[in-house]
Amino acid sequence: MSRIGKRPIPIPNKVTIEINGQYVAAKGPKGELDLTLPEKVKVVQESDTLVVERADDSRTAKERHGLSRTLVANMVEGVSKGFEKRLSIQGVGYRAQAQGTKLTLNVGYSKPVEMNMPKGIDVKVENNTQVVVSGIDKEIVGNIAAQIRAVRPPEVYKGKGIRYLGEYIRRKAGKAGKK
Repeated sequence: MSRIGKRPIPIPNKVTIEINGQYVAAKGPKGELDLTLPEKVKVVQESDTLVVERADDSRTAKERHGLSRTLVANMVEGVSKGFEKRLSIQGVGYRAQAQGTKLTLNVGYSKPVEMNMPKGIDVKVENNTQVVVSGIDKEIVGNIAAQIRAVRPPEVYKGKGIRYLGEYIRRKAGKAGKK
């Protein structure tokens, strides 16, 4: 039995769950999310918890058991609390600006890099160097944060670039001077 898959998912008071065969929908104060589960996995609601069960002990059922439980748990947490990723911009003259659904990054290129955010994703900029990506879908929030980081990944010699808040970059010594 999957250690992750067998754990029950608590349902907060403000969240309602709708289960229709393989289709699971969660509705909460932050919004709505839905998911179609893979075959051989089903969700059962027991009072104020959800339990993910597998149909048999086949290899594919075992593989998808823990994954399905995590996806459903992320849905429930997303519609109740939401998710956020924080990025830090380091470098002389590097900064960011957010205007509505557009993020503009000035990170050492000849022109500013403009990124349009998809529906359901909020981007805020604090102190011109802290970018906060938030939304209800954990996968989309993580992908957008990774795309922002990929514009100028941190480099190992000076440490300049865009990094996740708290990310440690191992620095290299660089070239030693001639004697």
